[in-house]
Amino acid sequence: MKKLLLALGAVFLFAACKNTDSVPDVSNIKLQLDIRHLERDFPALDTSHLAQSLSALKEKYPDFLDFYLDTLLGIGVRGNYVAGNPAIEKGVHSFLTYPDYRDLYDTVFKHFPDTRQMDEDLKKGFQYLKHYQPDYQVPKIIYFISFLSGGNAILVDSSVAGIALDMYLGPAYPYYASMGHPAYMTSTFLPTYAPVNLMKVIFRDQYPYKEEDRTLLDLMVQRGKEQYFLSKVLPFTPDSVRLGYTAAQWEWAKASEGTVYAWLAQQNLIYDKTTQKIMRYVTEGPTTPGMPQESPGNIGTFIGLRIVQQWAEKHPDASLNQVLSHPDAQKMMEEAAYKP
Repeated sequence: MKKLLLALGAVFLFAACKNTDSVPDVSNIKLQLDIRHLERDFPALDTSHLAQSLSALKEKYPDFLDFYLDTLLGIGVRGNYVAGNPAIEKGVHSFLTYPDYRDLYDTVFKHFPDTRQMDEDLKKGFQYLKHYQPDYQVPKIIYFISFLSGGNAILVDSSVAGIALDMYLGPAYPYYASMGHPAYMTSTFLPTYAPVNLMKVIFRDQYPYKEEDRTLLDLMVQRGKEQYFLSKVLPFTPDSVRLGYTAAQWEWAKASEGTVYAWLAQQNLIYDKTTQKIMRYVTEGPTTPGMPQESPGNIGTFIGLRIVQQWAEKHPDASLNQVLSHPDAQKMMEEAAYKP
């Protein structure tokens, strides 16, 4: 009997934690990504005719180059692509000739002789997104080098997205630590995380959210909506990757769901609005404060995902937008009858 109960418990746990919706067939959704490789075009500039080369590059990247040079790199060219501009002669020139930067270019070229796998994953993600949002206009994708700044995926506007390939060189890349990136973060600096990071910024652009004066429940459900969105547009990506967990942390979260929620309730955190206390439960970290060492950081996002999943299961006719636009976290939890 004990073995039978354990087996049934495992079945019910699996059923509760998986996305019960079938994955739609998107093979009939035709799209061609507009992909451009600034990570190769920028270091290939002719340093002896730099202003002229930049002007030509501007024609290829009319809606990204100014943003790249002035906002991301902080050089301050400000569209003045003429010889004698000190921002070009000194700033841009140093980015092209400094030995450490040249070494970074070479490292990126070595890790990414091509981006075919990433391109394919992004294409599939946008096919799923267009399945749910047929009128969605897919942005052009620009690969670039951020010089380890941490901007792994960006959305300049709805028509232009960028992915910093130097933020996907693998956790063993030695210079991440020197730039202040902790180990729990660098473990996600792998190519498989690029579509996840880009879809996150797309979600946040579509569903902007002010975090001030919110309860932990509000934040958990909002993060849960983001994860639910990711599960729909990236169903081929493991749950652990979408959450930034290791496989062991994902298993721990599933097995400990009830205990985690009970602990948050016992600590009177569910309705707490103290930013310093509650943000640690919905942001990345090596582990969750107050919980076992094997727990992942960001455990509140997992709880939020489970609330959103259970609400969607009880409202099977709701569209993806209706799920993501639900305005009240407390009501959503009540309507989901969430009892882990």
